[in-house]
Amino acid sequence: MSVFPRIAVVIPCRNDAPYLEECLQALAAQTRRPDEVIVVDNVSTDDSADVARRHGARVITESLVGIWPAAARGYDEARGFDLIARLDADSRPHRDWVARIAQAFAADPDLGVLTGGSEFYGATPLVRYLGDHWYIGGGTFWVKQWLGVPLVFGSNFAMRSRVWERVRDQVERTNPIIHDDLDLTIHLRPSDGVRYDPDLRMPVSARPFARPSALLRRVWRVVPTFAASWPEGSPWHRAHEAQSARPLRAGDITWPRDDAPAPGNRR
Repeated sequence: MSVFPRIAVVIPCRNDAPYLEECLQALAAQTRRPDEVIVVDNVSTDDSADVARRHGARVITESLVGIWPAAARGYDEARGFDLIARLDADSRPHRDWVARIAQAFAADPDLGVLTGGSEFYGATPLVRYLGDHWYIGGGTFWVKQWLGVPLVFGSNFAMRSRVWERVRDQVERTNPIIHDDLDLTIHLRPSDGVRYDPDLRMPVSARPFARPSALLRRVWRVVPTFAASWPEGSPWHRAHEAQSARPLRAGDITWPRDDAPAPGNRR
């Protein structure tokens, strides 16, 4: 990879125009700006797409409603870039977020996926604490124990494009009711070079935790997420796979030709 990796930032968005406005403003203020911003408009009925275009983002429309369908479409559209970074519309990246990502990957050729933690804003201090320490913090701890790799936090991570090319037909990318970031994590392996950086923090809205029922619903989605890909997420399956795995290198996988038919979804 070049010392200056080309970075595309993917932002799935559905009816989040006010949040998206602030997210794109934060990206425009980066000390190292991304090479492209791709906003995946997930059938919004507000002016999310107009907001994205006004800030110079490339707008892609995904008609299948759901975070996984929208995120996966964005990753596919990021072909040709060294790194695919991910934010949500309500993320507020610190000014050095892109620069830190670029420096980390340039310094370590074995790094395949870099993820960080959360700094929830809005709601009450108790809700923010539960989001940071119980939901994201607890998930990061237990997923690492179970899968052997850190939990990829969907509002704050980046991966080499070749990692996405390896897993894009394995993940449940058309399933709108599961955790896309956990499903991605399930299909990663230690040889992909997955790293958690506790200093790579991301301010993100605490609105999903505003009500106990909403928080419990998000926790419950862990069950169908593991069920959708079982037994890939089992420790014994992953241990067997790890015995024959090797690090994925740049020449292992190539993107389809631009004139080739687009591959269909898994389902």
